[in-house]
Amino acid sequence: MNNISPIEKSPLQSWDNTDLFSNDLPSKFRPQIGKILVTGASGYVGGRLVPELLARGYKVRVMVRAVSPEYGTLWPNAEIVAADALDTGRLRAAFEGIDTAYYLIHSLRLGPREFESADLQAAGNFRRAAEEAGIKRIIYLGGLGDVRSSLSSHLRSRAEVANELRRGKIPVTILRAAIIVGSGSASYEIIQHLARGLFIFLVPPWAKNRCQPIAIRDVIKYLVGTLETEETTGQSFDIGGRDILTYELMLKTLGELLQKKQIFIAVPFSNIRFYAYITSLITPVPASITECLMEGLKNEVICQDESIKNLIPFQPLSYKEATLRAMSREEQDRVHTRWSDAYPPAHALALKLNELKGGSAYTAYCSLITEKDAPSLFNSICKIGGKEGWFYSNWLWRLRGTIDRILLGVGSVRGRRSYSSLKISDVIDFWRIEDIQYNKKLLLRTEMKLPGKAWLEFNIAEEDGKRRLNLIAYYDTHSLSGKIYWYMCLPFHHFIFYNLIKEIEKRS
Repeated sequence: MNNISPIEKSPLQSWDNTDLFSNDLPSKFRPQIGKILVTGASGYVGGRLVPELLARGYKVRVMVRAVSPEYGTLWPNAEIVAADALDTGRLRAAFEGIDTAYYLIHSLRLGPREFESADLQAAGNFRRAAEEAGIKRIIYLGGLGDVRSSLSSHLRSRAEVANELRRGKIPVTILRAAIIVGSGSASYEIIQHLARGLFIFLVPPWAKNRCQPIAIRDVIKYLVGTLETEETTGQSFDIGGRDILTYELMLKTLGELLQKKQIFIAVPFSNIRFYAYITSLITPVPASITECLMEGLKNEVICQDESIKNLIPFQPLSYKEATLRAMSREEQDRVHTRWSDAYPPAHALALKLNELKGGSAYTAYCSLITEKDAPSLFNSICKIGGKEGWFYSNWLWRLRGTIDRILLGVGSVRGRRSYSSLKISDVIDFWRIEDIQYNKKLLLRTEMKLPGKAWLEFNIAEEDGKRRLNLIAYYDTHSLSGKIYWYMCLPFHHFIFYNLIKEIEKRS
């Protein structure tokens, strides 16, 4: 039997024609369009747009905040450039030789108190750098909302970004969308986990507001179709799905699909910050994002101008169809991008273990000898976290994750993007993959709230014809609270870690 695990496959190998959304677009490839810059490519929407553009034959430059080995695997035919919209020097270099740019940047992950100023500054820098480079066009995906009404800070920020981009000489095409429904989207995961986890729903007044959700595949179609339809240049359009629903009805629809009994009770209490915090404890999406998204629920977000349907004619999915497709993707384990790819902020710039001068201050180590082969052991290692749990003392891992979430951290409920494949920068509960060497090593960096920095390394070494399975915990701190935390946890390390690698070996 072949011992190569599905974990070893390149993430790109899982993409095929069934994963591409634009095959049936009425618009066609335009060879006269030069190199395209895609910003926000490490995020949920950008990560799905890049393969579409490459598949249609366009030359693409992907802008990310820090270069990482997985990007070359994800987009082998794309040019990768490291730049930040808040760093004008590096941003200018990213625009060299660019024809058209997609602006898919947002700072929502910073939370409701910081993202507005960061968004506006980034948009201004982007506009000025684009003008200096003399590019022909900008395409921007913003938020849907009636500018004549009192918008939430999130939707107001999206409108201000659109205005900032349009202040320059370069024509800007603006697409405005409400909730995006798709496997891996923050909005979908919030609704799905609420529908799965709750039996009784307290319905505040804003849950009766109307919304026009749109499937991720339809968003991608509009983004590609806009590029290929010259008449959209310099225009603004609302994009939405077939249905206009209340948020309450969206929950009911998902509950029906899941065959869950639900009771909805109308209540006058409508403090969004409170609801967002409770939601963040139930769902994988942290409070900084849920609060920004839920603040937008006080506005009705439905399409006022759907003239784009005349220029890019196709039938968008209904909410139920979009939800069924998202559920199917999860069941097939074919979720290519996820909201967690871009959260927490600046995770790509975080200090790496190999960058620590003098190594970590503290380590804990355990190992065992086994006759199991390396591919089997590594495949077992790569199953940890998510729905599988941590094989031993799961309640302790969950308790630590719950404490982190109460403290507004990422928590362990964040789970995994995929249950059968891993790549650098994927999340596993409150960890993120910093390095992966197939059949040899998996290095995880914690994203919990800690008085220090921590890593967890699994590695496999050959020893006298057998394999040594090692687990090493690294912890670096220079504060008194950090040292106290380490020594408080130390008695549990051997018990938890040794039993963890015993279970990994047993399940290999």
